Amino acid sequence: MTIAVDFDGTIVEHKYPEIGKERPFAIQCLKQLQMDGNRLILWTSREDKLLEDAIAFCHERGLDFYAVNGNQPDDALFKRHTAKVIADVYIDDHNLGGIPEDWGEIYEMITKQRAERHAARHKKSIFPWRNR
Repeated sequence: MTIAVDFDGTIVEHKYPEIGKERPFAIQCLKQLQMDGNRLILWTSREDKLLEDAIAFCHERGLDFYAVNGNQPDDALFKRHTAKVIADVYIDDHNLGGIPEDWGEIYEMITKQRAERHAARHKKSIFPWRNR
């Protein structure tokens, strides 16, 4: 599954343009999601030096992203992107209702969704041509 993750207010508290305090268990949860086989994309409005700082912040904590502000690693890393990247899940503090305080809850929601998708793909259809 591809997961797009915002930085300010999601991985860290809002202190833009500074880097806020890391939200508890955000980095650990994201690293576990990667170990589970998910592809993470850093999706942020930061650019230039501020973007470099955010990438370095995560890297120093052992979190490296598949891509930044794009769908492929070689997408224009430091260009400002106004369109959303293509992802199965978006983790962003501006979601409807905001972001849960507990990253464990976020992890459970994502792994449950992934399991449900897997089960749906492997479910036998009552239509014979779909069971091939």
